[in-house]
Amino acid sequence: MKIWIDADACPRVIKEIVFRASERLELPVCLVANSGLSKHHSRLISSVVVAEGFDAADDYIVQQASSQDLVITADIPLAARIVEKGGIALEPRGELYDEENVGERLAIRDMMQELRGAGMIQGGPGPFSTTDRRRFASSLDSLLTRMVRGRR
Repeated sequence: MKIWIDADACPRVIKEIVFRASERLELPVCLVANSGLSKHHSRLISSVVVAEGFDAADDYIVQQASSQDLVITADIPLAARIVEKGGIALEPRGELYDEENVGERLAIRDMMQELRGAGMIQGGPGPFSTTDRRRFASSLDSLLTRMVRGRR
């Protein structure tokens, strides 16, 4: 089992929570990004910088991740691809993407994109909060506990 982080837009605090869980449970983590990443001082943490390009990091994660792995991403299309492949994806605000909700989340994302493009609404999600951080930490802890025990 491995944890993959779609690292370009992942908040630093979320990465730190994942790193602590990685050390506690002895789970490898791989950060994937289009640009350089800071060095890490753990044998369990690696990083991959992919070529610049639309969805290059997403494509790499989908190719490399197995169904036993966890992918941390706010990118709903990437989450949909992971779930379709049989994997598990968790959003940095703590929501688990699964077969039951990822299609709906993708449809809402597409609709919001169309509304923004038409000028009918503006903006995106609110700022990342302490509540978001706590929700993610709680979701990650319970999910990893189940995964380590062989349950999803």
